[in-house]
Amino acid sequence: MTLIYSQLKPQKRLTYIKAKDLNRALVDSTLQDSKRKQRIGDFSLINQNNDTITQDDYKGKIYIADFFFTTCQTICPIMTEHMVEIQQELKNDPEIKLLSHSVIPTYDTPDILKKYALQKGVDDTRWNLVTGSQKEIFTLARKHYLAVQDIPGTEDDLDMVHTENFMLIDKKGYIRGYYDGTDPEAIKVLLEEIEILKMEYAPKQGWVEKLFN
Repeated sequence: MTLIYSQLKPQKRLTYIKAKDLNRALVDSTLQDSKRKQRIGDFSLINQNNDTITQDDYKGKIYIADFFFTTCQTICPIMTEHMVEIQQELKNDPEIKLLSHSVIPTYDTPDILKKYALQKGVDDTRWNLVTGSQKEIFTLARKHYLAVQDIPGTEDDLDMVHTENFMLIDKKGYIRGYYDGTDPEAIKVLLEEIEILKMEYAPKQGWVEKLFN
């Protein structure tokens, strides 16, 4: 009976992120009152190997995303260090991938990203560092990931300040959690919640279903 109960008891599930519940400074004005589950839309970016990366490269995968830039001397090195730790911790898990977007794509060319990747120990079979047009990165950051603040009043309307957030994205592209990428304790929570999220995709226990049908 104990075994049956363990299979039947409700499992913890992660919530779905909605724009209306977030800090409004991180949300584009067109979405600030949105009650929809926040989902990452289509994208086409270039990675450190000069390959085109789209949403199809992450189809059916759980992934952790963030925003950074290679010349950052404050929070980015810590965030990257923690991403490397996550990469190592989950190195044998084919369900998990990583995705880091440069917020200064005009500087962070594929060659620059490749040099950075080699310096930091990025496994490019599962972790893409991506660049693209300023507009596309800005749109993804502000309208999809809800992860950066814009800088109004600057010469470039697409200027942005990234946060320390890591975003956990499920297999259907929905955001399921935000985590402070500079905080070791938050990284522990992220790893734990990845396991919780994976349970949503685990095969159901057919013998239990048959027992009660």
